[in-house]
Amino acid sequence: MEERLQKILSQWGIASRRQAEEMILDGRVRLNGRVVQLGEKANPERDLIEVDGAPLRAARPQPVYLLLNKPAGVVSTCSDPAGRKTVLDLLPGPLRSGQGVHPIGRLDAESTGALLLTNDGELTFGLTHPRHGIPKTYEVLVRGAPTAEAMQAWRNGVMLDGRKTLPASVRAIKQYPDSQTLLQVILVEGRNRQIRRVAEQLGYPVVNLHRTAIGPIQLQPPGEPLLPSGRIRPLKDFELRFLQAQLDLTSVNLPADIEDRTL
Repeated sequence: MEERLQKILSQWGIASRRQAEEMILDGRVRLNGRVVQLGEKANPERDLIEVDGAPLRAARPQPVYLLLNKPAGVVSTCSDPAGRKTVLDLLPGPLRSGQGVHPIGRLDAESTGALLLTNDGELTFGLTHPRHGIPKTYEVLVRGAPTAEAMQAWRNGVMLDGRKTLPASVRAIKQYPDSQTLLQVILVEGRNRQIRRVAEQLGYPVVNLHRTAIGPIQLQPPGEPLLPSGRIRPLKDFELRFLQAQLDLTSVNLPADIEDRTL
């Protein structure tokens, strides 16, 4: 069955659909020996598809869906020019190469907690698009004791780069004697370093940022042990069903203006 090449590359875990389109535009994809144009179709069972000179395997890789408890100091990318440890370095050997596993969204290097990994490029494309606002829960340690007015301003939305943030859930969990406060923040969007920038703008800089849950996908599900830092687990059936319910993978047709979602 013929499908658009960018969709094939995303299904095979080579890249997200947006990244696959960029690869095609950059001339990195060949079909039966010739450089392809965006919008061309192919049948992976019949055609020779090459990316950077390497042929695409005939069989689609087995889908992988994982939850990682990301430690501090690890970057949420598949490689790093600066030589820093990436989230792929935390995976078992067989998953590090050849499977197309990559993170869905990002946490900045010093942030910790829940991060999804998959080789399902279509799922990545849909879930990182702004129209799919999955609630994400964070424990945020800030300097100072935010006032009621500051907390309400955060809930209502704060101007960043000329655009107001969406309403958020913000509440204090614990006040520490060293003038630090632990907050729970739940967002349905993920603009670049959003929590850190909002907290700084309100006058309460972030000391530590830890994501505890993505929708119902928790680092510590009720009655179960906490997923240790640096460890992964496969998604449970109900967690995967939740993600797939966020979009119809057979008919989704979203524009490619995906934001960088680093928190």
